[in-house]
Amino acid sequence: MSISRRGLFGAAGVAAATAAGVAMAGTSATAGTASASAAGGRRIRTGADIAASDKWRIFAGRRVGVITNPTGVLEDFTSIVDDMVARGVDLKAVFGPEHGFRGTAQAGEAEETSVDPRTGVTVYDAYGATVTKLAGFFTTSGIDTVVFDIRDVGARFYTYIWTMWTAMQAASQVGGMRFVVLDRPNPIGGRARGPVLRPGFTSGVGLLEISQQHGMTVGELALFFNATFMERAGVAKLDDLQVVQAKGWRREMVGPDQADRWIPPSPNMPTPETATLYPGTGMVEATNWSEGRGTTRPFELIGAPYIDYRWAQALNAKKLAGVEFREAYFTPTFSKNANVVCAGVQVHIMDAAKVDAIAVATHMIVEARRLYPEFDWRGDGGRWIGLLTGSGRFQEQLEAGASAEEIIAAWQPELQKFRDDTEPFLLYGGPR
Repeated sequence: MSISRRGLFGAAGVAAATAAGVAMAGTSATAGTASASAAGGRRIRTGADIAASDKWRIFAGRRVGVITNPTGVLEDFTSIVDDMVARGVDLKAVFGPEHGFRGTAQAGEAEETSVDPRTGVTVYDAYGATVTKLAGFFTTSGIDTVVFDIRDVGARFYTYIWTMWTAMQAASQVGGMRFVVLDRPNPIGGRARGPVLRPGFTSGVGLLEISQQHGMTVGELALFFNATFMERAGVAKLDDLQVVQAKGWRREMVGPDQADRWIPPSPNMPTPETATLYPGTGMVEATNWSEGRGTTRPFELIGAPYIDYRWAQALNAKKLAGVEFREAYFTPTFSKNANVVCAGVQVHIMDAAKVDAIAVATHMIVEARRLYPEFDWRGDGGRWIGLLTGSGRFQEQLEAGASAEEIIAAWQPELQKFRDDTEPFLLYGGPR
């Protein structure tokens, strides 16, 4: 997803769940994960699959609005919107995020408000909506239940979680609404990594103090946001927040475990491997390199016109866990360095479970700055690297000549605090 945006969406008290697989806030759920085992041979079942298998009874008697996109599908790839309408759910509205409900828009774009020709349901262009504007959509459409079902990829600067956060605030502002998250696995696993956002560095690519790779599902984040940030944002906690848990997933399971169910959640997130690297190589957006947009391997092919073979050699000499670097040449068809031959690397994932993408990208940036005097930020003096990493520290350390190891060590205390603070809201077992 592009960080050049035209705008972006600006636990105790959770109601007891009535449908199977729905978790209550403040509990560390085990029922939903006791049978979850990669070795058990069971396919992962999403929250949407669980709710649909119960004939969507969680929405009986409710007037429903859904926030979703092409990833909001059942096991047979049927859209949840299409299935709800076919099964008689009183679906009043769909709210399309960045890229749109049906996924026709590129990064930084959305689909205009219109009537969906397949279902006859009004689809609102909610991308860029403020809390107040989104609350207006909820009121206009006459809904009393908001449903969120979008695959996240686990990075703070991937915007769908901020769509959810804004919708939570809007639901609170309207009052008396139920908010339901149909949970999905985090495709890059449940380990939190990287720096935590600091006050003063909030933006459309990071609205709350979470780590760069948050290691949580959207359901877990919703519980954490509700308990921790709602009142600080000036709205009441949601009284009726429900998470329909996924089944068969544990925190150690990463992208390749879910590859057969992969639907690109945005145009430049084509594979699970892309998602695995994105919390780190997404930082390349802040530099004058190409991050691989306009190629078939965005966020895996990284380079610039001035880079040469020495970069791959230096990176491979580091023997970073889980990855190897191939000297590569490519010509992006759009975005930075469009139609210019770039030299650099393709980052090959050798063992996804061992990859720390943010550490990998930190080594990449440090080595490139050491080797190439042409290295620079993307023309903004480093503003974007501050927004992406959540503070000015990364830039300050890099420009002061710190090693990658020193930069990585600096965020470890705040990362551990984030892990501790979020522990009560985790719904799935496995290492953190």
